[in-house]
Amino acid sequence: MFGIQPRDLVDDFNPRRRRWSLWTTPPASMPTTSHNIRYKVPRKGHANAYHLSVKFEDLCGFMVEGNVDDVNVLNEVRERIREQGRVWWALEASKGANWYLQPRISSNGGEGMMRVTSLKLSVLTNTVTLKRLIRKGVPPALRPKVWLSVSGAAKKRSTVPETYYDELIRATEGKTTPATHQIDHDLPRTFPCHPWLNSEEGQASLRRVLVGYSFRDSEVGYCQGLNYVAALLLLVMKTEEDAFWMLAVLLENVLVSDCYTDTLTGCHVEQRVFKDLLAKNCPRIAAHLEAMGFDVSLVATEWFLCLFSKTLPSETTLRVWDVLFDEGAKVLFHVALAIFKMREDDLLCIQHIGDAIDVLQTTAHHLYEPDELLTFAFDKIGSMTTNTITKERKKQETVVMAELDQRTRRLNSLKMDA
Repeated sequence: MFGIQPRDLVDDFNPRRRRWSLWTTPPASMPTTSHNIRYKVPRKGHANAYHLSVKFEDLCGFMVEGNVDDVNVLNEVRERIREQGRVWWALEASKGANWYLQPRISSNGGEGMMRVTSLKLSVLTNTVTLKRLIRKGVPPALRPKVWLSVSGAAKKRSTVPETYYDELIRATEGKTTPATHQIDHDLPRTFPCHPWLNSEEGQASLRRVLVGYSFRDSEVGYCQGLNYVAALLLLVMKTEEDAFWMLAVLLENVLVSDCYTDTLTGCHVEQRVFKDLLAKNCPRIAAHLEAMGFDVSLVATEWFLCLFSKTLPSETTLRVWDVLFDEGAKVLFHVALAIFKMREDDLLCIQHIGDAIDVLQTTAHHLYEPDELLTFAFDKIGSMTTNTITKERKKQETVVMAELDQRTRRLNSLKMDA
């Protein structure tokens, strides 16, 4: 696995399959993000008080370790979340409830969206407004509803009977496969300090989502990394069924195909695409790291497989996911490039691979300011369209498939010799 993530959700949490209105107060068992950030204050008069390591709750309730400056940043982020929430509520009043669930523009004519040829001014206005709002962050109370809509998960769920998920879970009960064995092995290692995920009920809930999807798509089955993605989806979506459909739309529509199959073909393709994008957007960094023998997959594999859920602070991860579900997988490349670009000067001075890994990982773990990362990702990194990424993937897919074929032939040859 990828190591231990130092997070611990301290609020009691109990996701259930039932739903409730997002405009009403959630049940008492559900976590909220309205609590103040708590931490142990350094002793008064200490010369390096603001550089001391302290443990505190982040905006999603995970216990993390940082310094007082990190706490101050999160308090500022908390206030901006409140301000952004007021903007969304004001638009609800002026545009009507659920205005963001209406058809939007898509040059590709995606599900639940309108083609540019059928453009209406009101649709254009809502599309531009929604994209701008999502980049600034979706209020936590609205994330489940907005994510289901903009990602296409709600549309996907509407194509099957309402009882689909419950029937799928009943059909998988008691069945064992290689995927279920691996899931059972990984459950205790998925955010192990999280009291709910570490409980019998929490692990059973996560297991149902992962096992259910492994039977829905036997080609994917289960791959390490999906446990962290599904766990965070459960915490955000509040219900197993909603988390299941978000996982389904991620793997079937948002991300590149074959990213989580046995051969990890899609993941290998994404790593090659990222390496090329790094050379184009950050040529000095790419040249220096290549001369040093540094392979970007040393850090980027976990980033792409776990969608930054084990790398970035939780609220920053969710802000990335806000944009990911709305704009697609190109967002992952923007964010990954931004992390490298933000530490360009430091990376150019490094001469050892281990030091480069440490700089990148430390930088990512302390990006408590989502706006800093996303502003860098979209303003400092050159524009990348989905079509550009698709063309690059097709080019790299040929190379990856040839390498995998060669590897398979070599393994078969060794077996015959044995």
